[in-house]
Amino acid sequence: MLEKLAEIERRFEEIEAQLQDPAFASNPKELQRLGKARAEISDLVDVIREYKKSLRELKETEELLGDPEMREMAQAELDPLKAKITELEERLKLMLLPKDPNDDKSVIIEIRPAAGGDEAGLFANELFRMYTRYAERRKWKYEVIEHEESGIGGVSRVVFEIDAAGAYSQLKHESGVHRVQRVPATESQGRIHTSTVTVAVLPEAEEADIEVNEKDLEISTFRSSSAGGQHMQKNETAIRIIHRPSGIVVTCQDERSQQQNKLRALQVLRAKLYEAEQERLAKERGELRRGQIGSGDRSEKIRTYNFPQSRITDHRIGKDAHNILTYMDGDIQEMIDSLNQEEQARKIAQELGQAAGD
Repeated sequence: MLEKLAEIERRFEEIEAQLQDPAFASNPKELQRLGKARAEISDLVDVIREYKKSLRELKETEELLGDPEMREMAQAELDPLKAKITELEERLKLMLLPKDPNDDKSVIIEIRPAAGGDEAGLFANELFRMYTRYAERRKWKYEVIEHEESGIGGVSRVVFEIDAAGAYSQLKHESGVHRVQRVPATESQGRIHTSTVTVAVLPEAEEADIEVNEKDLEISTFRSSSAGGQHMQKNETAIRIIHRPSGIVVTCQDERSQQQNKLRALQVLRAKLYEAEQERLAKERGELRRGQIGSGDRSEKIRTYNFPQSRITDHRIGKDAHNILTYMDGDIQEMIDSLNQEEQARKIAQELGQAAGD
């Protein structure tokens, strides 16, 4: 591991030198690239340097054990130093794990009711509120791309963007089927119903990530049915885009102009094409998108929200959370942290398995 750490530190020093080089000062794109590369490893380098310093201190302290006058003081310092080194080694193992290249991206989230009729539509809208409240708690900016109402306060589809660096790393494990068990407001007999909602969390794709050829697109307009005033009702501002090669269809009708809706629809299309490409590459590597804790298949039930028992259960990691009303108000960080910890543990086990195989 020490060789790997030394290589990372050398790379950091090279970047630092290039950032100070006047030859790079006149190239904004290169400066941006170097600045991003530096930011990606600066925290890791800080821990590496602290680790190396602690190793030197441990060696010096062990040498003092041979001095009768210094032995007692050295012995007292030895255990805390060893504990610190062990802690730093654990931190380095986590920081050296292969990073999901999408973790730093913003996200586009798509929520649709599945089984359960009106109750599924109601719960889809409640999940939408849960995620936007979570974004507000994190002081993240979000914007609705499409919000199709289904009556009695439900939705038939909602798509929104959370524009924040690292949003994908926090929300990627939300992809899947969410099941709700409760007595619907429309149920006169007091019976518990089970409904399901699908959530798709897509890393936002930049134009540089996915190139969309206009010749592959079939673009049409229609009158918006979203709440946006008479302006949106009288004019065909809503946009539907069909990507012929993939068959992907996206619509956007929440913006006030046709051009804005087109830009938003293209943004969603790029995210869907990017995800499809990531899934194709994952299958080629034989991973079948297991990176989302479990298979990542959206037909797989990932979580149950049991309102009568005020309990939320994530079936992938067997974790329960309680106080469902607080949870539905966006207090979901503890569950997110547990899922990320499980992902880290799995990656460490894979790394150890590969190392043993080598």
